[in-house]
Amino acid sequence: MKLDVRNWNNEVVGEIELPPEVFSYPARPHLVYEVVKGYLAGLRSGTHATKTRGLVSGGGKKPWKQKGTGRSRHGSSRSPLWRHGGTTFGPQPRSYEPKVNIKAKKNALKSVLAERLSGGRLRVLESLDVDTHRTKELMARLGTLGLAGEKVLLIDSYDNLNLLLATRNRPELNTADAMHVHVYQVLQAKELVFSRRALVQLSEVLSS
Repeated sequence: MKLDVRNWNNEVVGEIELPPEVFSYPARPHLVYEVVKGYLAGLRSGTHATKTRGLVSGGGKKPWKQKGTGRSRHGSSRSPLWRHGGTTFGPQPRSYEPKVNIKAKKNALKSVLAERLSGGRLRVLESLDVDTHRTKELMARLGTLGLAGEKVLLIDSYDNLNLLLATRNRPELNTADAMHVHVYQVLQAKELVFSRRALVQLSEVLSS
């Protein structure tokens, strides 16, 4: 399986061999759903908290003596039974991130990449290096590729600082490092643009 490699002028300058075990992977929609659900759950801060009877200020003194008053016995005015008391079984800080196996994450990513390739929404450029961090010039180059106004994910390396700076103020553009790209990022974009080196790196990881 081969794919044309282009430059910023949309000219074919070569081709790249795509591993079939990655880019011919069958569709696994439920697996993709589970991985994305786990990713979004992991983004929750989980910092919610309520005060238990031990955290509410006051309540150290016994309201009245144990016997002889005719009233029910109580040891603290901060009991959950009392007004201004603590909360029973209230939310406490915790992590919502479920356990998702690395193999499941890889297979979900392979499924999505194969779908993008079959739909003609995956492109490879010889290099994603740009001479300047100016957004206007990057948009002109994307227009040459026929991607103006599209939601595009540019996958290269975090070392490509000019690319990161040129895309950060455009909501339809996003960048990712080949070693850290996630299924959710791929699904958010309509078009994927890889640099040759990024595609080789990611293919090696997903094939292992």
